Amino acid sequence: METVVRKVCDPVTKQVYEIQLPAYDEIKRAVPQIDFPPEGFRYREVAEILAKKFQLSDEQTNAKYKSQVETNSTETVWTEALVFPALRELSKEGKLEQPGGRGKPYVLAKNIHLTSLKPDLNSDLGPVPEELIKENYQQIRKELAVELLQKISENTPTFFEKLVIDLLVAMGYGGSREDAQAVGRSGDGGIDGIIKADPLGLKVVYVQAKRWKGKVGAPPIRDFVGALDGEGVQEGIFITTSDFNPAAKEFAERSSKRIILINGSELARYMINHNVGVSIVDTYKIKRVDSDYFAESTENP
Repeated sequence: METVVRKVCDPVTKQVYEIQLPAYDEIKRAVPQIDFPPEGFRYREVAEILAKKFQLSDEQTNAKYKSQVETNSTETVWTEALVFPALRELSKEGKLEQPGGRGKPYVLAKNIHLTSLKPDLNSDLGPVPEELIKENYQQIRKELAVELLQKISENTPTFFEKLVIDLLVAMGYGGSREDAQAVGRSGDGGIDGIIKADPLGLKVVYVQAKRWKGKVGAPPIRDFVGALDGEGVQEGIFITTSDFNPAAKEFAERSSKRIILINGSELARYMINHNVGVSIVDTYKIKRVDSDYFAESTENP
């Protein structure tokens, strides 16, 4: 990773010292690779994600310029001087959008063209490397995931119920499609019901799905666990089109029940992997020279 040296100030001693941080270009390249949810991320959330990606220490993420220390600013070099400018520039380039307007969360632009990943076919760079194909493939999947979640939000709760059932059946749950149809019990924008964990129905799993825009907190998970107790079920799947906040994840982990949390990004990924709501447009096969074919036999003819 390319880094740059920044002069920062110790908040206690007021002494200026140097610290290494990721280069600006590294940040710009990393931002479009983030898995943005439909509701987007605010710039501080992007900064936290990138800090984990680059494995930055607390000292690196909390370091401030002398002027920031003197004014007791809440901003840091990492957020104000690096991440925020990168987000603004990517927005100007059309790679990010702020649907709610300035100051609102950022989302990945739907019209991103992968020109930076495509080689000049008239150049003398030789064949396209496999890494380039993989990067294009992953980027296409991310854009498709965003589009899938947008389509889900535009449809009715009844459609979402059908979608979740289709997905679970495609993943091997619920027995037949007819068995799964009887599971759904329409609720507040999602489905609640029992589904078979195996074709014979020897084991069942309680399923709840919610089309939420904000993050799901601990109370809905707590209610879900209570529902499991009422049904005498030990395992459950909670699906949301948004995400779960830390409290919800912690409650699920501490619960005596086995709770699987599936957020919007994972929902879209499962849909793509199991061909639910998507169709194959093109298939490309990567081929290599068969060395065995060109190896001449040493045996006499």
